[in-house]
Amino acid sequence: MKKLWVVCISLCILLVLAACSGNKEAGGDSGNENAPDENATATVGDDLENATELTFWTFNELHMQIYEDATERWNEEFPDRPIKLVAETYPYDQMHNNLLMAFQSGSGAPDLVDIEVGRFSSFLQGEIQLEPMNEYTEPLKDVIIDTRFDLYGKDGKHYAIPTHLGATVVYYNQEIMDEAGVDIDAIETWADYVEAGKTVLEVTGKPMTTVETDEHWSFWPLVSQSGSSFFDENDELTLDNEKNIEALQFLRDMVHEHKIAVPTPGGFHHSEEYYGFMNDGGAASLTMPLWYMGRFIDYMPDLKGKMVMKPMPLWPGSDARTTGMGGTGTSVTSQSENVELAKEFLAYAKLSEEGSIQLWKLLGFDPVRTDVWESPELQEDNPYFDYFGDYIWDMLGEIKDQVNGVELTEFTTEVITELQTNVMHSVIREDSQTPEEALKQAADTIRAKMESTK
Repeated sequence: MKKLWVVCISLCILLVLAACSGNKEAGGDSGNENAPDENATATVGDDLENATELTFWTFNELHMQIYEDATERWNEEFPDRPIKLVAETYPYDQMHNNLLMAFQSGSGAPDLVDIEVGRFSSFLQGEIQLEPMNEYTEPLKDVIIDTRFDLYGKDGKHYAIPTHLGATVVYYNQEIMDEAGVDIDAIETWADYVEAGKTVLEVTGKPMTTVETDEHWSFWPLVSQSGSSFFDENDELTLDNEKNIEALQFLRDMVHEHKIAVPTPGGFHHSEEYYGFMNDGGAASLTMPLWYMGRFIDYMPDLKGKMVMKPMPLWPGSDARTTGMGGTGTSVTSQSENVELAKEFLAYAKLSEEGSIQLWKLLGFDPVRTDVWESPELQEDNPYFDYFGDYIWDMLGEIKDQVNGVELTEFTTEVITELQTNVMHSVIREDSQTPEEALKQAADTIRAKMESTK
């Protein structure tokens, strides 16, 4: 009964989050513009005899490319074990809620499923109905980014394969920085960044950056970079600790004290208002993960050749120059009738050398398997090099050992909800609460929810 009660509570929370967030994706592989209005289905391998059918759910139709490609390669390489893949794309909230209900009822789940990082902790409650992938991850421990796998794990078990590293970088508009006479390479710390922003504002009249008020991607990377998180290793809530308050204070001061930042037009960096603002040269820089490259290409074409990426400036007391943010973990569900085949296929699709290379070639994602970063296939001409330049892998190679991660628990969704609906609005847009007041109020709300589920 307690397990059912926890699941029901979680479902209600997710439905509230969906209403509050306007169907925005919380994790980052795509914005809500990529979420389909109707379900989409793709089938690969249905013309093969004796093919084993595997079903796959995703909330991002672009992700189908990875599994369609992998199925075709698998069937060529293993003709004695053909696979028929039936892939279905659902709207973001519908897919996660359907999965939760399938686990609650004990039937109806697919063989494989994409779970966005902000929702993943909801599926680690009670009896976990996802299959561990350690037999495939542990042999590669020397060439994978551990912090990314830990996002989708519990008690030493990896329950998903990440889609990308999601290294957070600063995207600078070189044209604006040159106009201001600021050397981007001289920006080594966040204090340097603020001083550069003052010069940019004085010379060009433009803000250095934008800070989200409806999302958490401006705040969370700073929390992680500082060595903090929203929870500690014992799953105790640390949202209102000193480091987190300092990170939010830094964002607040850029907007309201130094005046070098403005609230993000449209509230978040996936809004149409923001795309238009930035495409017109509205701000000199933006801090977002590497997966955001595709948004520039798709929605800000006038910035082609103007944007350059650099590691995050150093936070006081930290030597981390980036942090892995956002993402999607793909899992095998325990309801699958072909668990071992599904696990082997998942590892083949996303963790093999060829699969990792295809993540870059098809979707522009930075693979978590770092030994492929110098592969010739990753150096070939592509839209990302054409837009930003061909230095991307050199930059990532310099910082791959300086990637901070985050701690996720079953209550991470509640933290994200509080940040999106209350904290960022009151501190950044309205300036009606101090960072300490806002985070303590949010923490009290979440602790009460945590206590009520015990």
